[in-house]
Amino acid sequence: MKKMRGVPSRATPSPLFALFLRDIRISRRLGGGTSLGVVFFLILVTLSAFAIGPDLALLGKIAPAILWISGLLATLLGLDRLFQADYEDGSLDLLLTSRTPLELIVLVKCLAHWILTGLPLAAATPFFGLMLNLPTSQLWSVTLSLLAGTPALTLIGAIGAALTVSLRRGGLLLAILILPLCVPVLIFGVAAAAAGPASPVPFATPFLILCALTLMTIAGAPFAAAFALRQAGT
Repeated sequence: MKKMRGVPSRATPSPLFALFLRDIRISRRLGGGTSLGVVFFLILVTLSAFAIGPDLALLGKIAPAILWISGLLATLLGLDRLFQADYEDGSLDLLLTSRTPLELIVLVKCLAHWILTGLPLAAATPFFGLMLNLPTSQLWSVTLSLLAGTPALTLIGAIGAALTVSLRRGGLLLAILILPLCVPVLIFGVAAAAAGPASPVPFATPFLILCALTLMTIAGAPFAAAFALRQAGT
């Protein structure tokens, strides 16, 4: 068939890219977008600062741990809806029977969730670090550690979301399931974030281990979540 002159051709997006755009639009429409996660992150940081009191030296010392714990809890926000919305409206059955590997579908959905939650948290971290009297020399280490570690938190959370996809109000169970699995990421994330000129802990070692943990979750978590989704579908 000859192409019509003067009529622009519209390329059909790949199924995975279309799924990525769909998840971004649905999350923003349902209020699970960037602003909600950052506001929740800000509330946690502010409450921690009020709880510790006016001791600025202590606040600056434990600021990396506060930022990481707040980032972990903010990342959990909306994870229970990662697959549950597709399960409720029947889209999950179509995804299970599609020709696209389910593991890639899980990975794309996790990428969309991380862009809406993890990436804005890492971008807002320097501003919140200044609120906690964090030394300026440590702002970049906290930001980089969250940038490298939050994808692992999202992928671990995807396993819990897949296991609880058929359960109503499974958010609490999801948190109980995945928080123990997040402990290694939290340990090495805080260790990398606390690195600085005055700290005896080097930045490179815990940061590289943190990157390795993220790569391990990218390689393994989609398969575990896909297996759980197939079990839920049957």
